[in-house]
Amino acid sequence: MERTLPHWLQKQAELRPNEQAIETDGGSSLSFLELHEQSKQYAACFEEQGIKIGDHVAVLSSNRLEMVIALHGLSYLGAVAVLLNTRLTDEELAFQIKDAEVSCLITEDNFYVKGEAAIQKAGLAYCPIVQYHLINSHKSSPDAIRKEIILDEVFTIIYTSGTTGSPKGVQLTYGNHWTSAISSALNLGLSQTDKWLICLPMFHVGGFSALIKNVVYGMPVFLMERFDEHIVNHAIKKSGVTIVSVVSVMLQRLIEDLRDERLPEHFRCMLLGGGPAPKPLLERAKDRAIPVFQTYGMTETASQIVTLSPKDALRKLGSAGKSLSTAWLEIDAPRGEIGEIKVKGPMVTKGYYKREEATAEALSDGWLATGDLGYQDEEGFLYVVDRRKDLIISGGENIYPAEIESVLSGMEGIVEAGVTGIEDSRWGQVPAAFVVTEQEILLNERDVLCYCRDLLAGYKCPKEVHFVEKLPRNASNKLLRRELSAFRKDV
Repeated sequence: MERTLPHWLQKQAELRPNEQAIETDGGSSLSFLELHEQSKQYAACFEEQGIKIGDHVAVLSSNRLEMVIALHGLSYLGAVAVLLNTRLTDEELAFQIKDAEVSCLITEDNFYVKGEAAIQKAGLAYCPIVQYHLINSHKSSPDAIRKEIILDEVFTIIYTSGTTGSPKGVQLTYGNHWTSAISSALNLGLSQTDKWLICLPMFHVGGFSALIKNVVYGMPVFLMERFDEHIVNHAIKKSGVTIVSVVSVMLQRLIEDLRDERLPEHFRCMLLGGGPAPKPLLERAKDRAIPVFQTYGMTETASQIVTLSPKDALRKLGSAGKSLSTAWLEIDAPRGEIGEIKVKGPMVTKGYYKREEATAEALSDGWLATGDLGYQDEEGFLYVVDRRKDLIISGGENIYPAEIESVLSGMEGIVEAGVTGIEDSRWGQVPAAFVVTEQEILLNERDVLCYCRDLLAGYKCPKEVHFVEKLPRNASNKLLRRELSAFRKDV
């Protein structure tokens, strides 16, 4: 028997039709009823484009009000939203569009050319592009609007890179997103006055999860197209924002922008994700009485799965907390010792799209082997030591060295390449490349960087290139990325 719920947006339109659902930093605003009605009209337009139940529809967009409406419109049709990172290159987007078997692309004017180029490079015979400003329908609602949510159905596919360098589509069901939202409320609490500010990109699970909380809780959100520390602080002070999701570099900029000011008492949660936070940053936030709650999660867990509760925030500074009430956590090591973090719960993905082998490797009896390292203290609080063995986290963006190495290896003159993260005062980490070249071919750093910029998103491009005679490897010929930093020259 299928597990179902009333459609979350339609339900909020019934319960609180005239209450604010979304306001933007540009001054726009929609009630839950208005959001519902506009989402139905978008769904009708999508239906006229041939989109139907189960179709994979790519969304290439910044944090715009139209993106929110489009995503709900797709859910009214039962289509699957494939969320694309706008910072990716045409080639990277083409891979994901083809891999996800996308039948249509929804985008804004700013990304039309990029989307069109990606579709062409994906070699798709037919994939219409729907631009927000052209969305128009003679009908106010699709022929068959879905009034129920089937919890076991896939709602989103969000790509995450893997250690092989090949991105994988994480399938997240309505049930995954629903449980994530409910679990967060059980941990952080829920107030009638809450308003959640979204400044993380909604194509990432951290930003998208706040959008789900909007319609599950019936809570207003303040939507920002891009992060701006001054606007965030102003929204907290003047627009009643009570919760903000950030990564470390954002928190640092918010504190700097505050100068000697403090946040108002109604602000109750700075939810900090995107990797372990530097201890000095947490101390600075503590000194300013900013309520920072560290959290641990990933795309595969539909956002947070471990979060520090308010009562322990200051006592356990540096900890990610304990697993949420609907989840399990275990460490592949004795208590107090570092081991691999494993998690289980109804928010965990059903698997990677068309990646049976990778799914079987990551999931066993419902347990997700995260590949991340951490330990639990004597009270069971999780401390994350490292984010996946070779993962680079730059300003909250996940960068896998193998993906960059794969691109570098395709350059004429490069025999082999290794990539590791190096410390950066602004972004936390940035990638550095170490390459072995053919003796008869002369390459310089500029050549390599220009090559990378054509094939990789800007945040993935190496910030340094070092030419070395050989790469460090172990007895099994496995690349030892952790030893690459010793080969940096003139630093």
